[in-house]
Amino acid sequence: PSDATRKKHKDSHTPPSTRHHHTRVRPCLSPTTNHRAEQLSAAGGGASEGWGIGRAEGMEESSARAAVVRRLMAAKAESGKTFSEVAAETGLTNVYVAQLLRRQAQLKPDTAPALRAALPALTDDLVALMMQPRFRSYHPEIVHEPAIYRLNEAVMHFGESIKEIINEEFGDGIMSAIDFYCSVDKVQGADGKERVVVTFDGKYLPYTEQAI
Repeated sequence: PSDATRKKHKDSHTPPSTRHHHTRVRPCLSPTTNHRAEQLSAAGGGASEGWGIGRAEGMEESSARAAVVRRLMAAKAESGKTFSEVAAETGLTNVYVAQLLRRQAQLKPDTAPALRAALPALTDDLVALMMQPRFRSYHPEIVHEPAIYRLNEAVMHFGESIKEIINEEFGDGIMSAIDFYCSVDKVQGADGKERVVVTFDGKYLPYTEQAI
């Protein structure tokens, strides 16, 4: 018989214990992570919201985070207020209010009372979660959403020119995205049509010469 036939015959008689099996091993959660999961479960998240854990747990955290965001957005919906209205009551930008409710920014202690006054449905456990330092991130698929895709496209298309003007006006440096304010406004254009104004207001950061 041919080599292929002999190999097939041999494989069919290989004891199961010697054959290769691919087993998916679920990483074990540490006691700290388990405790974090219990905290979030009590808050309605149902899984650990801690980051820096295994990929499987990261998917659970994504689901948990989404559950918290749903509760935060429900509190906003119950108030009947827009992001801009909440911003006016709290002294924040409308985009920062949205970042807080989407778990992309940390709620500061001095701001918490004003936010709770603006959104009475916020519970103690939600406020406690909002005041924790955030792991800021975004899902890679988000860029496919049309409004976000166009924003990304605009920055990419105008990016080189914006950089040249920053260099010309300030020097060799960048705009901070940490000491940074962002807002979205609706205005009426000269033609009477509605227009979107997105403002990026960031501190200038010069590159540092690495002298020793």
